[in-house]
Amino acid sequence: MKQWEVDINCDVGEGIGNEGQLFPFISSCNLACGGHAGDEDTMQEVISLAREHGVRVGAHPSYPDRENFGRQSVKMEAKAFREAIRSQVDLLQRKLTDLDTPMTHIKAHGALYNDLARDRQLAYQYLEAIRDYRSAIALYVPYASSIAEAANDMGFTCVYEAFGDRNYEDDLSLVSRRSPLALITQPYEVLQHLLRMIRNSEVKTVSGNLKKIVAHTYCIHGDTATAFEILAYLSVEFPKHHIHLRK
Repeated sequence: MKQWEVDINCDVGEGIGNEGQLFPFISSCNLACGGHAGDEDTMQEVISLAREHGVRVGAHPSYPDRENFGRQSVKMEAKAFREAIRSQVDLLQRKLTDLDTPMTHIKAHGALYNDLARDRQLAYQYLEAIRDYRSAIALYVPYASSIAEAANDMGFTCVYEAFGDRNYEDDLSLVSRRSPLALITQPYEVLQHLLRMIRNSEVKTVSGNLKKIVAHTYCIHGDTATAFEILAYLSVEFPKHHIHLRK
């Protein structure tokens, strides 16, 4: 019987305060580092929890837009954009160094994540900002995206990511959060969504079509209202389907 080993990640340090609940059920986390949420105190607290639970820690940089939680695109001059991204990642790196914890990956947040998926020029600016981390970290990026292609061109290690609690359009973009169909919040529905991606490398889009998708890590958003219920349910159901958490 075929076995699958998967990485489950969560976006954390965003002011929800539920990391202690979530960490027993995940294997990596993406830690807000000041752009859309988070500060040195929250970073230190979450890093300590991650160490306690054996959860890998990555940076979660954003457009510098705390007012909108990083969920709106921001037009920035290229130098200012690079400096904003680099300063966020550097801040987390300093906190990780203080706590003798490695940074394992970098994953963009919110509107930036979506913009990088389709804007090649922006993707190169982003990658230039984090170039010094290239040999030490992996990038969590969507499959068949501009950021994935640019990262491969520049010699970054890419880990393809998919979302367990979000619906997809036919072009593999995420359904806008403005739509009532954006989120999948019922644990059973999340499980079915993930099983199709993990076992068949395909996703059922919001229009009912099946599209090829490749993923090595799967995100459950820490601020999804049912995140804890989803993750606890997956921890029970995954082994029944020969799926195991990569620790």
